[in-house]
Amino acid sequence: MHFGSVPTVDVDAVTPADFLLDVRENDEWEAGHAEGALHIPMSDFVARYGELTEKAPEDGKVYVLCRVGGRSAQVTQYLVQQGVDAVNVAGGMQAWEAAGRPVVTDQGGPGAVI
Repeated sequence: MHFGSVPTVDVDAVTPADFLLDVRENDEWEAGHAEGALHIPMSDFVARYGELTEKAPEDGKVYVLCRVGGRSAQVTQYLVQQGVDAVNVAGGMQAWEAAGRPVVTDQGGPGAVI
């Protein structure tokens, strides 16, 4: 599936072993996020790109999330241009939460998608 020219997958294609990148802003992240995701806000992404290259698996996909899929599509497009195997998660964290996937806070308690 493609979102324009951006490779896109549905949330049900994401497994617990997959590498997640959350590009939402700090307030959204603090309210709730997917456990184990790397958080780099889209507004800081280019400046903090090195954090992704340090943590992402060299031979695996990067699954990019935002709230509904717009910002993550832009970041996915950027990553693909950099040669990264990245895919946008359609519907973002709203779809993640709707699919019954866990949403947590930094303290490990239940979170919410805002």
